[in-house]
Order: sequence, then C-alpha cells, then structure tokens
Amino acid sequence: QVQLQESGPGLVKPSQTLSLTCTVSGGSITTYSYYWSWIRQPPGKGLEWMGAISRSGSIYYSPSLKSRTSISRDTSKNQFTLQLSSVTPEGTGVFYCARSPRIIARPYHISDYEYWGQGTQVTVSS
Repeated sequence: QVQLQESGPGLVKPSQTLSLTCTVSGGSITTYSYYWSWIRQPPGKGLEWMGAISRSGSIYYSPSLKSRTSISRDTSKNQFTLQLSSVTPEGTGVFYCARSPRIIARPYHISDYEYWGQGTQVTVSS
C-alpha cells in the first residue's frame, strides 16, 4: 500500500519561501510511470494543481505558478519537495501531495488521484 505524508512548517510569513516535503512509503518514486504532484486548496475554494515530478525526474509546473514554484526530489529518502517563493496570505491553504498515472492539472476532488496524503495546513501570516 502506497502512503504519502506531507511535512513542513504550518506558518510562513509573507514574502518568505514555503517549503514542504512529501515522504512516500510502500513504493519507490522512481519506478513505474507515475507522476508525483503537489496540490493546494485555499479555504472555501477548489483544488489547484501546482506541479509534478515524474519517475524520470522531469518536472511540470502550473503556468500560473511556474515563476515561483520549484519541485525537486531526494531519491535516497524517497521524498519529493515543494518550494513556493514570495508567498502572500492568499497562499494559505491545505497542501497535498499525490500520485497519479498521468498529470491531472484540473482536479475536482483529491480522490481524482490514485494515492494522496492527508494534507497539511499552511497559513501565510505575519
């Protein structure tokens, strides 16, 4: 059973960089043709796909966030990370990491993905 777990600070100050890590167990992030994504959900709003990294290490970003987003991975730890720079209070929300066999850039529900973490709340506030 694949499991994903997000971790990182729950509070970030405006203009700083938000950094989150997704730790994967039960399966390697370098095997099979899967995409490992970051998704966020602002309060009272729908899901927003932020970007993904593939088995081979190719990275895909949402065009609206590309200039401020960086996704990377540490294969030795079976983890992938998200960095979002220049955050604003509007960036507050629940952040999920997830796995899917293809890129899902317009998710309706988190269950659109095959596996996902429980989500972590990040608040951007001074």
